[in-house]
Amino acid sequence: MFQRVSFAALIGCALALSAPAARAEQFINVLTGGTSGVYYPLGVALSDIYAKGIEGARTQVQATKASVENLNLLQQGRGELGFALGDSVMAAVTGNAEAGFKAPLDKLRVLAAIYPNHVQIAALSEAGITTITDLKGKTLSVGAPKSGTELNARAILGAAGMSYDDLGKVEYLPFAESVELMKNRQLEATLQSSGLGNAAIKDLASSQAITMVAIPADVVASIGQPYVASVIPAGTYQGQEADVPTASVINYLVTSADVPEETVYQMTKLLFEHLDTLKAAHAAAGAISLEEAAKPGPAPLHPGAERYYREQGLL
Repeated sequence: MFQRVSFAALIGCALALSAPAARAEQFINVLTGGTSGVYYPLGVALSDIYAKGIEGARTQVQATKASVENLNLLQQGRGELGFALGDSVMAAVTGNAEAGFKAPLDKLRVLAAIYPNHVQIAALSEAGITTITDLKGKTLSVGAPKSGTELNARAILGAAGMSYDDLGKVEYLPFAESVELMKNRQLEATLQSSGLGNAAIKDLASSQAITMVAIPADVVASIGQPYVASVIPAGTYQGQEADVPTASVINYLVTSADVPEETVYQMTKLLFEHLDTLKAAHAAAGAISLEEAAKPGPAPLHPGAERYYREQGLL
């Protein structure tokens, strides 16, 4: 009898000791984008930072179709952190069905505003396209359907008084595939929303004479937030001799209201303690700054992120 009781007691003690560890474990699925984009390498770096820096954390990186898919997955509880463009977050919060959100996503919370995506339209020089209205009657690739890039394309064309109906033909292709068609003279222009120095456009400029197409500041101003007027600096791409006006949209790290406050606090803190690691993963991270991170965005700040920014004197 004594042996049986002792054995039962030992089992009970083992279960009691193991229970807190099980409760403390936090799974963090980082939702990114395509593996050739900017979101993915930054997501891999963050996943590694969180795995090492948050006690009990198990992390995973998921390649996705980026902004719209990431936001829907966060709402469904299928991710703890996701990258997304600001206009996609705004569309998600308001429930814009045309943008890919059947109803308002009420669980989205901002962790940080990070770096800007620049809307970059590259055209074959022979096509004679220098400003956005010159795209009328031309062939244009706008990115995957309902991707963050494609939402940018709709907004920019709309602000210029145009729609897809004004184009000669619309292609819904990833960056690299768009460039291949342009090299073969099967496409005249591509709209790509990304950080400056886009690898696909660099590749195109190395073999074809291209023109970076201007998006005038007044067109950008007519859209309003989260779009702001910006420039593609001269020399960003081979043969580009002058600054080109364009639009930019801030990217956000977004989480869910269901993720615990302490977890999001640690995620936010570690993000800014390891900016050098993120910059090593991709140069776009060089534009991430603590001062800009907490500025009002298209969704509320998560309480965990808010706590960190208050500690830093930003709120």
